[in-house]
Amino acid sequence: MDLKRQQIDAFTVAGLQVRTTNAAEHQPETAKIGPMWGRFFGEELAESIPGKSAHSPIYGVYSAYESDASGAFDVTAGVAVNASVKDFESVRIEAGEYLVFEAQGPLPDAVISTWGKIWDFFAANPQIQRRYATDFEAYTGPESVSVYIGVR
Repeated sequence: MDLKRQQIDAFTVAGLQVRTTNAAEHQPETAKIGPMWGRFFGEELAESIPGKSAHSPIYGVYSAYESDASGAFDVTAGVAVNASVKDFESVRIEAGEYLVFEAQGPLPDAVISTWGKIWDFFAANPQIQRRYATDFEAYTGPESVSVYIGVR
């Protein structure tokens, strides 16, 4: 896997938000992420969120981690904005160093398999520590996504 490290400046994403766990997402009746994305695209929110930054990709942001990959966390589907937006949840992407995992292929399968690779990568490389502050997916095309994982 060809990994790159990238320094990211802080920015704000606004959109829809749910709180969930990885365990809940493995059961169709308790999964919240898929339905949230369905509403995000169904209501065409990427086009209608006010204050959207020019050329913003669509983001999936993971934040407010209770602990690690086993605890609860927030997921936000949204776009970069210039300021907080009323009527939408906002989350601030933390500035810092991120590992970037690139994925190509049909979505959501490509992003789901990439998360599997991410968990495997950190299991195999315990010397590289996740921050568990903010992580995010940037959807850069109809079949391409970059997943940014904050590291110490």
